[in-house]
Amino acid sequence: MNRGTWLTVPAVAWLGLFFAVPVLGIGALSFMSRDSYGRIVYSFTAENYLRALDPIYVHIVGETLLLALVTTALCALLGYPFAYAMTRFERKWQGVLLLLILVPFWINMLVRSFAWVILLRSQGVVNTVLERWGWIGEPLQLLYNKQAVFLGMVYTLLPFVILPVYVTLEKIDKSWLEAASDLGAAPRRAFWAVVWPMSLPGVFTGCMLVFVSSIGMFVIPDIMGGAKSQLLGNVIQNQFLSARDWPFGSALSVYLIILSLAAIGVMQSWVSRLTGTGGAKRGGMR
Repeated sequence: MNRGTWLTVPAVAWLGLFFAVPVLGIGALSFMSRDSYGRIVYSFTAENYLRALDPIYVHIVGETLLLALVTTALCALLGYPFAYAMTRFERKWQGVLLLLILVPFWINMLVRSFAWVILLRSQGVVNTVLERWGWIGEPLQLLYNKQAVFLGMVYTLLPFVILPVYVTLEKIDKSWLEAASDLGAAPRRAFWAVVWPMSLPGVFTGCMLVFVSSIGMFVIPDIMGGAKSQLLGNVIQNQFLSARDWPFGSALSVYLIILSLAAIGVMQSWVSRLTGTGGAKRGGMR
Protein backbone atom coordinates (compact mmCIF):
# COMPACT_ATOMS: atom_id res chain seq x y z
CA MET A 1 0.00 0.00 0.00
CA ASN A 2 1.15 3.55 -0.71
CA ARG A 3 1.54 6.26 1.90
CA GLY A 4 -1.92 7.76 1.22
CA THR A 5 -3.59 4.43 1.89
CA TRP A 6 -1.72 3.94 5.14
CA LEU A 7 -2.85 7.37 6.32
CA THR A 8 -6.49 6.28 6.07
CA VAL A 9 -5.98 3.18 8.21
CA PRO A 10 -6.37 4.91 11.63
CA ALA A 11 -9.61 6.64 10.59
CA VAL A 12 -11.06 3.45 9.06
CA ALA A 13 -10.10 1.44 12.15
CA TRP A 14 -11.64 4.06 14.45
CA LEU A 15 -14.91 4.14 12.51
CA GLY A 16 -15.00 0.36 12.30
CA LEU A 17 -14.47 -0.06 16.03
CA PHE A 18 -16.75 2.69 17.35
CA PHE A 19 -19.39 2.89 14.60
CA ALA A 20 -19.70 -0.23 12.49
CA VAL A 21 -19.32 -2.70 15.37
CA PRO A 22 -21.98 -1.03 17.60
CA VAL A 23 -24.40 -0.75 14.66
CA LEU A 24 -23.92 -4.42 13.84
CA GLY A 25 -24.44 -5.22 17.52
CA ILE A 26 -27.72 -3.29 17.56
CA GLY A 27 -28.81 -5.10 14.40
CA ALA A 28 -28.12 -8.49 16.00
CA LEU A 29 -29.77 -7.48 19.28
CA SER A 30 -32.93 -6.43 17.45
CA PHE A 31 -33.63 -10.11 16.64
CA MET A 32 -33.43 -11.15 20.28
CA SER A 33 -36.07 -11.03 23.01
CA ARG A 34 -36.17 -10.30 26.73
CA ASP A 35 -37.56 -12.03 29.78
CA SER A 36 -39.85 -10.56 32.44
CA TYR A 37 -36.85 -9.11 34.30
CA GLY A 38 -35.49 -7.28 31.27
CA ARG A 39 -32.68 -9.73 30.63
CA ILE A 40 -31.83 -10.49 27.01
CA VAL A 41 -32.87 -13.91 25.72
CA TYR A 42 -30.58 -15.00 22.91
CA SER A 43 -33.16 -16.65 20.68
CA PHE A 44 -33.91 -15.50 17.14
CA THR A 45 -37.26 -13.72 16.64
CA ALA A 46 -38.76 -11.09 14.34
CA GLU A 47 -41.38 -10.08 16.92
CA ASN A 48 -39.68 -6.75 17.63
CA TYR A 49 -39.99 -5.60 14.02
CA LEU A 50 -43.62 -6.71 13.85
CA ARG A 51 -44.33 -4.89 17.11
CA ALA A 52 -42.79 -1.72 15.66
CA LEU A 53 -45.48 -1.78 12.95
CA ASP A 54 -48.18 -1.20 15.57
CA PRO A 55 -50.28 1.89 14.67
CA ILE A 56 -49.02 3.67 17.79
CA TYR A 57 -45.40 3.48 16.67
CA VAL A 58 -46.30 4.17 13.03
CA HIS A 59 -47.96 7.39 14.22
CA ILE A 60 -44.85 8.29 16.23
CA VAL A 61 -42.68 7.71 13.16
CA GLY A 62 -44.98 9.96 11.13
CA GLU A 63 -44.77 12.70 13.77
CA THR A 64 -40.99 12.37 13.83
CA LEU A 65 -40.71 12.62 10.04
CA LEU A 66 -42.98 15.66 10.01
CA LEU A 67 -40.93 17.40 12.68
CA ALA A 68 -37.67 16.57 10.88
CA LEU A 69 -38.99 17.81 7.52
CA VAL A 70 -40.38 21.07 8.96
CA THR A 71 -37.18 21.67 10.93
CA THR A 72 -35.07 21.05 7.84
CA ALA A 73 -37.23 23.36 5.73
CA LEU A 74 -37.13 26.16 8.33
CA CYS A 75 -33.37 25.85 8.73
CA ALA A 76 -32.91 25.98 4.94
CA LEU A 77 -35.23 28.99 4.55
CA LEU A 78 -33.46 30.89 7.34
CA GLY A 79 -29.92 29.64 6.77
CA TYR A 80 -29.53 30.13 3.01
CA PRO A 81 -30.29 33.90 2.96
CA PHE A 82 -28.00 34.39 5.97
CA ALA A 83 -25.16 32.46 4.32
CA TYR A 84 -25.67 34.35 1.06
CA ALA A 85 -25.66 37.69 2.89
CA MET A 86 -22.41 36.72 4.63
CA THR A 87 -20.65 36.39 1.28
CA ARG A 88 -21.56 40.01 0.49
CA PHE A 89 -19.73 41.38 3.55
CA GLU A 90 -16.06 42.22 3.75
CA ARG A 91 -13.69 39.52 4.97
CA LYS A 92 -13.31 40.91 8.48
CA TRP A 93 -17.09 41.06 8.99
CA GLN A 94 -17.47 37.55 7.62
CA GLY A 95 -15.11 36.39 10.34
CA VAL A 96 -17.21 38.13 12.98
CA LEU A 97 -20.42 36.55 11.70
CA LEU A 98 -18.80 33.11 11.59
CA LEU A 99 -17.69 33.57 15.18
CA LEU A 100 -21.25 34.46 16.24
CA ILE A 101 -22.53 31.30 14.53
CA LEU A 102 -19.92 29.10 16.20
CA VAL A 103 -20.26 30.57 19.72
CA PRO A 104 -23.32 28.39 20.62
CA PHE A 105 -21.23 25.28 19.89
CA TRP A 106 -18.99 26.23 22.81
CA ILE A 107 -21.91 25.61 25.18
CA ASN A 108 -23.40 22.19 25.83
CA MET A 109 -26.73 21.60 24.05
CA LEU A 110 -28.34 20.52 27.32
CA VAL A 111 -27.41 23.85 28.94
CA ARG A 112 -28.77 25.78 25.96
CA SER A 113 -32.04 23.86 26.10
CA PHE A 114 -32.54 24.66 29.78
CA ALA A 115 -31.72 28.30 29.00
CA TRP A 116 -34.72 28.31 26.65
CA VAL A 117 -36.82 26.85 29.47
CA ILE A 118 -35.82 29.77 31.71
CA LEU A 119 -36.77 32.21 28.97
CA LEU A 120 -40.09 30.65 27.96
CA ARG A 121 -41.59 29.17 31.15
CA SER A 122 -44.70 30.72 32.72
CA GLN A 123 -42.63 32.82 35.15
CA GLY A 124 -39.77 33.18 32.68
CA VAL A 125 -38.16 36.23 31.16
CA VAL A 126 -40.46 36.52 28.13
CA ASN A 127 -43.75 36.27 30.04
CA THR A 128 -42.49 38.57 32.82
CA VAL A 129 -41.52 41.29 30.34
CA LEU A 130 -44.79 41.00 28.39
CA GLU A 131 -46.85 41.20 31.60
CA ARG A 132 -44.97 44.24 32.90
CA TRP A 133 -45.46 46.03 29.60
CA GLY A 134 -49.17 45.25 29.78
CA TRP A 135 -49.24 43.27 26.55
CA ILE A 136 -50.70 40.13 28.16
CA GLY A 137 -52.96 39.59 31.16
CA GLU A 138 -51.76 36.10 32.04
CA PRO A 139 -48.67 34.02 31.16
CA LEU A 140 -48.59 32.48 27.71
CA GLN A 141 -48.02 28.75 27.28
CA LEU A 142 -44.72 28.98 25.41
CA LEU A 143 -43.30 25.65 26.56
CA TYR A 144 -44.24 21.97 26.32
CA ASN A 145 -45.79 22.14 22.85
CA LYS A 146 -44.75 21.55 19.24
CA GLN A 147 -43.92 25.21 18.67
CA ALA A 148 -41.37 25.13 21.47
CA VAL A 149 -39.82 21.96 20.03
CA PHE A 150 -39.55 23.56 16.58
CA LEU A 151 -37.96 26.66 18.12
CA GLY A 152 -35.37 24.65 20.01
CA MET A 153 -34.59 22.40 17.04
CA VAL A 154 -34.18 25.25 14.56
CA TYR A 155 -32.07 27.25 17.01
CA THR A 156 -29.78 24.27 17.62
CA LEU A 157 -29.46 22.99 14.04
CA LEU A 158 -29.48 26.23 12.03
CA PRO A 159 -25.64 26.50 11.93
CA PHE A 160 -25.50 23.08 10.23
CA VAL A 161 -27.13 24.70 7.18
CA ILE A 162 -25.39 28.07 7.30
CA LEU A 163 -21.82 26.75 7.38
CA PRO A 164 -21.88 24.32 4.39
CA VAL A 165 -23.94 26.73 2.28
CA TYR A 166 -21.53 29.57 3.08
CA VAL A 167 -18.51 27.45 2.15
CA THR A 168 -20.15 26.45 -1.15
CA LEU A 169 -21.11 30.02 -2.02
CA GLU A 170 -17.60 31.24 -1.24
CA LYS A 171 -16.16 28.76 -3.77
CA ILE A 172 -18.30 30.05 -6.66
CA ASP A 173 -16.13 31.83 -9.19
CA LYS A 174 -17.30 35.44 -9.46
CA SER A 175 -16.45 35.40 -13.17
CA TRP A 176 -19.60 33.30 -13.70
CA LEU A 177 -21.73 36.18 -12.45
CA GLU A 178 -19.76 38.66 -14.52
CA ALA A 179 -20.31 36.51 -17.60
CA ALA A 180 -24.04 36.31 -16.86
CA SER A 181 -24.16 40.09 -16.51
CA ASP A 182 -22.28 40.57 -19.79
CA LEU A 183 -24.84 38.32 -21.49
CA GLY A 184 -27.62 40.60 -20.27
CA ALA A 185 -28.88 38.59 -17.28
CA ALA A 186 -30.41 40.63 -14.48
CA PRO A 187 -29.07 39.99 -10.94
CA ARG A 188 -32.13 37.89 -10.06
CA ARG A 189 -31.80 35.84 -13.25
CA ALA A 190 -28.06 35.39 -12.63
CA PHE A 191 -28.76 34.15 -9.13
CA TRP A 192 -31.25 31.49 -10.19
CA ALA A 193 -29.25 30.43 -13.25
CA VAL A 194 -25.76 30.43 -11.73
CA VAL A 195 -25.59 30.82 -7.93
CA TRP A 196 -28.51 28.61 -6.92
CA PRO A 197 -27.57 25.51 -9.01
CA MET A 198 -23.92 25.73 -7.98
CA SER A 199 -24.83 26.08 -4.30
CA LEU A 200 -27.05 22.99 -4.25
CA PRO A 201 -24.30 20.66 -2.95
CA GLY A 202 -23.99 22.91 0.13
CA VAL A 203 -27.77 23.02 0.54
CA PHE A 204 -27.91 19.22 0.29
CA THR A 205 -25.16 18.80 2.88
CA GLY A 206 -26.83 21.21 5.30
CA CYS A 207 -30.29 19.70 4.87
CA MET A 208 -28.89 16.20 5.29
CA LEU A 209 -27.11 17.15 8.52
CA VAL A 210 -30.23 18.83 9.91
CA PHE A 211 -32.62 16.05 8.91
CA VAL A 212 -30.48 13.21 10.22
CA SER A 213 -29.84 15.10 13.48
CA SER A 214 -33.48 16.07 14.02
CA ILE A 215 -34.98 12.66 13.19
CA GLY A 216 -33.13 11.08 16.11
CA MET A 217 -33.16 14.05 18.49
CA PHE A 218 -34.55 13.36 21.96
CA VAL A 219 -32.96 15.95 24.28
CA ILE A 220 -34.77 19.04 22.99
CA PRO A 221 -38.20 17.34 22.55
CA ASP A 222 -37.85 15.90 26.05
CA ILE A 223 -36.93 19.21 27.72
CA MET A 224 -38.95 21.71 25.68
CA GLY A 225 -41.79 19.44 24.55
CA GLY A 226 -42.41 17.58 27.78
CA ALA A 227 -44.71 14.58 27.89
CA LYS A 228 -46.71 15.95 24.95
CA SER A 229 -43.80 15.36 22.58
CA GLN A 230 -43.28 11.65 21.93
CA LEU A 231 -40.89 11.21 19.03
CA LEU A 232 -38.96 8.21 17.81
CA GLY A 233 -35.77 9.28 19.57
CA ASN A 234 -37.61 9.61 22.89
CA VAL A 235 -39.22 6.17 22.48
CA ILE A 236 -35.84 4.57 21.75
CA GLN A 237 -34.33 6.30 24.77
CA ASN A 238 -37.15 5.04 27.00
CA GLN A 239 -36.80 1.48 25.73
CA PHE A 240 -33.11 1.40 26.61
CA LEU A 241 -33.13 3.39 29.86
CA SER A 242 -36.59 2.95 31.40
CA ALA A 243 -38.44 -0.04 29.96
CA ARG A 244 -35.24 -2.12 29.75
CA ASP A 245 -36.42 -3.60 26.45
CA TRP A 246 -33.14 -3.42 24.55
CA PRO A 247 -34.20 -5.74 21.70
CA PHE A 248 -37.25 -3.63 20.87
CA GLY A 249 -35.23 -0.43 21.24
CA SER A 250 -32.67 -1.91 18.84
CA ALA A 251 -35.40 -2.73 16.30
CA LEU A 252 -36.64 0.86 16.46
CA SER A 253 -33.03 2.03 16.04
CA VAL A 254 -32.70 -0.07 12.89
CA TYR A 255 -35.88 1.54 11.54
CA LEU A 256 -34.37 4.94 12.35
CA ILE A 257 -31.19 4.09 10.43
CA ILE A 258 -33.22 2.90 7.44
CA LEU A 259 -35.29 6.11 7.45
CA SER A 260 -32.13 8.23 7.61
CA LEU A 261 -30.47 6.36 4.73
CA ALA A 262 -33.65 6.54 2.64
CA ALA A 263 -33.90 10.30 3.21
CA ILE A 264 -30.26 10.77 2.26
CA GLY A 265 -30.80 8.75 -0.91
CA VAL A 266 -33.86 10.78 -1.90
CA MET A 267 -32.08 14.09 -1.29
CA GLN A 268 -29.00 12.91 -3.18
CA SER A 269 -31.15 11.94 -6.17
CA TRP A 270 -32.97 15.26 -6.04
CA VAL A 271 -29.76 17.28 -5.93
CA SER A 272 -28.21 15.22 -8.75
CA ARG A 273 -31.18 15.95 -11.01
CA LEU A 274 -31.24 19.64 -10.16
CA THR A 275 -27.48 19.99 -10.54
CA GLY A 276 -27.63 18.33 -13.94
CA THR A 277 -30.41 20.68 -14.99
CA GLY A 278 -28.44 23.61 -13.63
CA GLY A 279 -25.37 22.50 -15.55
CA ALA A 280 -27.41 22.39 -18.77
CA LYS A 281 -28.66 25.89 -18.12
CA ARG A 282 -25.17 27.17 -17.46
CA GLY A 283 -23.98 25.52 -20.64
CA GLY A 284 -26.82 27.22 -22.52
CA MET A 285 -25.82 30.59 -21.10
CA ARG A 286 -22.28 30.16 -22.37
